[in-house]
Amino acid sequence: MTKKRRAVAPKYLRLETRRWFRNVADDWLGLEAHHIRLLVLACQAWDRGELARETLATEGLTVKNRFGEPKAHPAAGIARDATIAFARLLRELDLDVDPPVAESRPPALRSIAR
Repeated sequence: MTKKRRAVAPKYLRLETRRWFRNVADDWLGLEAHHIRLLVLACQAWDRGELARETLATEGLTVKNRFGEPKAHPAAGIARDATIAFARLLRELDLDVDPPVAESRPPALRSIAR
């Protein structure tokens, strides 16, 4: 009988995201290699979104273009895309789990689809 190796979170992920990765991997012991890759991608999307939100918090939602007119900060698009990617990856994994904890975020709504 072969023993499955425990999935290890990549070191470049934020500490709270690595903890979330470990919790998901430990709770869902039947994850195959392709599931782990999707989980890593979800963690990367989460961290990218958090970084973009931190940038927006310090630099603001708008920047001035070359004509001095306000336009959306590029980090706003990054945050949006990362949120969409994270949600889609979780849906693809079909896991009923909470996202990584971030102090500045409100609690997530539970799905009523199930």
